[in-house]
Amino acid sequence: MIRSKSLIVLSLILIAVASRYFPHPANFTPILAISLFAGAHFASKKLSLVLPIFALLIGDLIIGIHALMPVVYGMSLLLVIAGWELRKSLSIGKIAFFSLGGSVAFFLVTNFFVWLGGYYTFDFGGLVQCYIMAIPFFQNTLLGDLFYTTILFGAFALIEKAGWFKLAPVSVK
Repeated sequence: MIRSKSLIVLSLILIAVASRYFPHPANFTPILAISLFAGAHFASKKLSLVLPIFALLIGDLIIGIHALMPVVYGMSLLLVIAGWELRKSLSIGKIAFFSLGGSVAFFLVTNFFVWLGGYYTFDFGGLVQCYIMAIPFFQNTLLGDLFYTTILFGAFALIEKAGWFKLAPVSVK
C-alpha cells in the first residue's frame, strides 16, 4: 500500500505533463487540468502553485519561449486557486464547473492579450476578429481541459476508492 497521497498526486501530474510531448492537436493540453488538480489535492498550497508553473516552464524551454508566458502562467495560477475551493467540497459538478470556467477564462484572457500584441487592429472589430480566429483553438482547449480533468480526478478517485494509499486529511495552509 502506498502511504503518500502526495506521491500519487505527483505521479498523476507527471504522467499528464509527459503527455504534452505526445502528438496532439493545438491547445489540447493538460496544463489547466493539472493546475486545478494540484490545487485540489496537494496539502501544501505552495507546492500546488509551484508544480504547474514548473511544468509549464520545462515545457516552454523544450517547445519554445513565447510572449504570452506570463499570461498563461497567471491563468494556471488562477486555476490552482480554484482548486483550493474544491478542497472544501469535491463534487463532479464543481469539478466540471471549474474546468469549463477555467477554459472560458483562459480563452478570454489569453486572446485579449493576443489582441493587445498587435496582431489585429486596435479597435472593437480587431478584438472580435481575434476572438473569432481563436475559436478552433478554444474547442481544443475545452476538450483537452475536460479530458485531462476527467482523467486526473477520475484516476485519483479510483485509486482512492481501491484503498491503494492511506488517506491523510488535506491540510489547508
